[in-house]
Amino acid sequence: MLDYVLNGLMRRYQERVPDVAAIIQAMINENIIQRAEDIENDHIAFRTIGVPQLGIQSFEKIFLHYGYTKRDPYHFKEKKLDAFWYAPPAPHYPRIFVSELRVKDLSKEAQAIITSYTSEVITDPVNQLDLNSGVIVDNFLHSALWRTPTIQDYQALAAESEYAAWVIYNRYYLNHFTISLQNLPEGYNTVADFNAFLEKKGFVLNNAGGKIKTSPDGLLLQSSTVARMIPATFANNETLRIAGSYVEFAERKVLPQFAHLPASSITREQRREGFEAGNADKIFESTYSSQTTQKGQ
Repeated sequence: MLDYVLNGLMRRYQERVPDVAAIIQAMINENIIQRAEDIENDHIAFRTIGVPQLGIQSFEKIFLHYGYTKRDPYHFKEKKLDAFWYAPPAPHYPRIFVSELRVKDLSKEAQAIITSYTSEVITDPVNQLDLNSGVIVDNFLHSALWRTPTIQDYQALAAESEYAAWVIYNRYYLNHFTISLQNLPEGYNTVADFNAFLEKKGFVLNNAGGKIKTSPDGLLLQSSTVARMIPATFANNETLRIAGSYVEFAERKVLPQFAHLPASSITREQRREGFEAGNADKIFESTYSSQTTQKGQ
C-alpha cells in the first residue's frame, strides 16, 4: 500500500514538474546514475492548513497507518508555520516532512478567505478513508478538498502568505521530493558539486539565504530548484500562471562518532538525521515570488 501511494504521488508530481524528468535525464546523460530508480529519495514534503478538521493532525494519520513514526517539531515564526517530520518504516522509504499554516496568526481578512473554503470540509476526511486501500488513499491525495478558488482570493492570500495561497490552490499536492546526494559518485556527492552541475545544465536554484542551506552543526546541507510558473485554472475558468512544485537536494554528512569508518560501510543511521528549521525556512521560499521571478525562470 505504501509503495502504491508513494508511486502515485511521484507519478503525478513528475507530470506537473518538468524539472524532475529533466534533472533525472541530465544525471543519466552524465553517467551519475543509470536509471531513475538509482536515485535515493531523502524525503518528500506536504503543506497543510491548520484548521480543526484538517492540518497535520488529520494528514499524518495516513502515514502513521503505514508505519511512519512522528519525530521532531519545527516552528517558523515569521512564516506562521509549524511542522513535524516522520521517520519511515524501513530505510529505503523517504522521510516525510509535513508543515501546517497557523491560520489564527493571519489577519481576519485572510482567515475569512481560508475558512470560506475549508469550512466545506465538515469533518476530518481521513477518518472516512479505508487506509488499507492504496487506490483510495492515492485518489484522496489527488482530489479536491474544497471548491476551486477564485483568482481574487488566491492573490489576496498571496499578498499576506504565499504559503497560504499555494495550499488553497494545490491542496495536498506533493510539494517536493529530495534527491539524496551523499551516495552519488565523487564529483556529484556534495551539494556544492551538485549545484554546480545543475547550474551548468541551466537549472535555476533557490538563493534565499544562499544557494546552500547549512545546519549549525554543518552536517545537513540542502539546496533546491526554484518552482517553475505553471498555468493554473481558477474559478470561472480564469487562468493565471502560479508557482508549481520544485526539486530539493540534500547531503547528510557522517556523524562525528562514525567518521573513522570507511565510506563503504556507512549506513543511513550513521549520518545526520532529521531536519533543520533554518534550512527549511529558506527552502519554503522555492515557491515564493522572490524566487520565481529570478532571471532564467
